[in-house]
Amino acid sequence: MKSTFFVLLFLFGASLTSAVNKPNIVYIICDDLGYGEIHTLAPETSKIATPGADRLATQGMVFTDAHSGSSVCTPTRYGIMTGRYSWRTRLQKGVVSGFAPNLIAEDRPTVASFLKGQGYDTAIVGKWHLNFQYLDPDSGEAYSQKEHKTPPVAARIPDGPLTRGFDYFHGFHHARNMKAVIENDRVIAHDDEINMLPRLTREAVEYIDSRSGKESPFFLYLPLGSPHNPIVPGPEWQGKSGLGPHADFVMQTDNVVVEVSKALERHGLTDNTLVIFTSDNGTSKAAGIDKLEAQGHFPSAHLRGSKADLWDGGHRIPFIVRWPGNVKPGSQNNQLICLTDLLSTTAEILGSKLPAGSGEDSVSFLPALSGKRIVSTRNGVIHHSYTGHFAYRYGKWKLLLARSSGGWSSPTEKEAKEEPLEAQLYDMENDVGETNNLYSKNPEVAERLLALLAADVNAGRSTKGPKSMNDVVDIVLWKNGR
Repeated sequence: MKSTFFVLLFLFGASLTSAVNKPNIVYIICDDLGYGEIHTLAPETSKIATPGADRLATQGMVFTDAHSGSSVCTPTRYGIMTGRYSWRTRLQKGVVSGFAPNLIAEDRPTVASFLKGQGYDTAIVGKWHLNFQYLDPDSGEAYSQKEHKTPPVAARIPDGPLTRGFDYFHGFHHARNMKAVIENDRVIAHDDEINMLPRLTREAVEYIDSRSGKESPFFLYLPLGSPHNPIVPGPEWQGKSGLGPHADFVMQTDNVVVEVSKALERHGLTDNTLVIFTSDNGTSKAAGIDKLEAQGHFPSAHLRGSKADLWDGGHRIPFIVRWPGNVKPGSQNNQLICLTDLLSTTAEILGSKLPAGSGEDSVSFLPALSGKRIVSTRNGVIHHSYTGHFAYRYGKWKLLLARSSGGWSSPTEKEAKEEPLEAQLYDMENDVGETNNLYSKNPEVAERLLALLAADVNAGRSTKGPKSMNDVVDIVLWKNGR
């Protein structure tokens, strides 16, 4: 009897220890924030004060070669949530616009559903941008985008974040519907866009406040809608940067990090909370990049291109991790990672296997947090542009199946249609600015990367694991008609 008691006591103690050791996770992702916007990442070319992100970097680790799953919004967010590249779905280019069924299949595991299954409380405060429907609360009929530019108040959402693993949602769908404020599965109000960032800041802090004294860990996914256009810094931030509205908005966005950090500290949650700060892609041309550069501020820092592009300025993004006791303060890591890697990383942190049918393109970067090499069955990282052009990064080499930017930067693919070379190849160790195209000089390297890309696309996954299928049969690799 006594031995049984001690066994039960041991098991209870082990269970309690396990629960205590599960870190809270706060994932802050900005919208259209380029690598060069954060002062600590590019001190010589960033002229915007970003004390929140800078302090986070001194307390944690900066990744210098982190990439979003795409150079635009929706595909990156799909990859974060599922650990799978978005071009494996019906979305082969561009973004979604709402008033349509959720892009994430109902039976597909997400980071949120996985963590919820591990005992986490899960919340999203911010921008979803992965589609959902709006239903008339009386008839149950779906509203159409053609008839309703802004979803009506009281509209019901049958397939939103609450059906994809989240316990709580407060935010909006995407920039063009930002006036429609959503809580859980309803549109609760219409509000001016200028009020959204203060609202999200307040809601994030209130959520952290609500977790004080709770035993269960939490996952707060905080996808901000800024500094994406509409560029609407609040009155107290207007003119603060001296560089214009976009830079003011970046400063206000950075303040979210400040307020979230204060809330964690106030409740003694800092030490057991993994905080990740990043962006979905590079800075948009709506920010007025030329004007900013004329003032000495380079949103893409030393990188070529910006949002929507296949060049690194489109998808190499800020990525800062703070996790006291697990990540060395003020450290830097140059290993190649992708935003699709969140799912596998959380699984390894918790010592759990990935759910079946998930994480096909996800690799854990947990070893990197302690200065070790990432162990991966993934050969390289696949990049994707707004227009659906592909690129492949393997070691120091990067192959672009495009004649030029593959996005919005000039020359666009249409402008470069007479270029003699059908693709680009760069040595990213010696030419991170992607200025010296080696495609014709190193054909064997180009062919090797092309074969790896084709294999990863056709296999339905880029990591080893159970057989998987793409949602579409024929994915076109060469958009320029090779």
